[in-house]
Amino acid sequence: MKLAVKTNNLSKLYNGNDCVSNVDLKIPEGSIYGFLGPNGAGKSTTMKMLLGLVKPSGGSVEVLGHTMNDKNRLAILRETGSLIESPSYYSHLTGRENLEIVCLLKGVPEKEIDNVLHIVRMEKQQNKKAGHYSLGMKQRLGLAAALLGRPRLLLLDEPTNGLDPAGIQEMRELICSLPEKYGMTVMVSSHLLSEIDQMATHTGIIDRGELIFQDSLAHLHEHSRKQIRLRTMDNQAACRYLTEQEISCRLDQDSILFKDMPDDRLSTLMAGVAASGAGLLRIEEQQQNLEDIFLDLTGRKVSL
Repeated sequence: MKLAVKTNNLSKLYNGNDCVSNVDLKIPEGSIYGFLGPNGAGKSTTMKMLLGLVKPSGGSVEVLGHTMNDKNRLAILRETGSLIESPSYYSHLTGRENLEIVCLLKGVPEKEIDNVLHIVRMEKQQNKKAGHYSLGMKQRLGLAAALLGRPRLLLLDEPTNGLDPAGIQEMRELICSLPEKYGMTVMVSSHLLSEIDQMATHTGIIDRGELIFQDSLAHLHEHSRKQIRLRTMDNQAACRYLTEQEISCRLDQDSILFKDMPDDRLSTLMAGVAASGAGLLRIEEQQQNLEDIFLDLTGRKVSL
């Protein structure tokens, strides 16, 4: 598996405290890598170190096959795009004029502006002053600037922050299209578990500066524990029967919860519950969501 980003023991100390501690990122080329963690977990600091905006206290950064150092940093950055924290812009200039300045700084032909405006769907707003843009339009302008030069790697720090539901949906669809349409690798950070679940192919979870999980999103879901939720006419009687069958169960409001099991075993058990006189009303299979998985991995709830 070819990696677009690889770090080795990447660390950052602030005032003697570990903000990022020995992080080993592995971001596959062509992936959407969801960088997940609560506010203050070290996501932004890590991404800034990948861009050379913050100097690591220890460890190394390899981007697009090259170990970053002072000599090759600018060459590497020409192949990357980023939107870290809030987008930067000149409020008295139009969206297009802002992009023209970015082209000048990046050494990119201005003819690319039309293309990125089309990608972020803001052709009709390009001649409006950036200071008059909504938050969602400012985010799009920042993304358009990041896309200039057709970067191979795109780093987006909380790109859906402050957007309304429609804006979040549009941003999500746009990010999901980038690897297939333009061959980009995208690293996107978020504290919203549902966002990562709908965008990412791979994920890393950082908590208190430590990378506590890293793998494909499918493997993350394998941490999910399935359970059966059962509702009967007499839950107390059903619980007694299940306990007699050596099934560990618990009452949860108007239902009974117990671990999932093979279909044949469950079928026999439910027939027994019905025969016991408890009266079956509903049987559901439930799976842990990402919030529950995060709680299992970290021992605490994530900020939502």
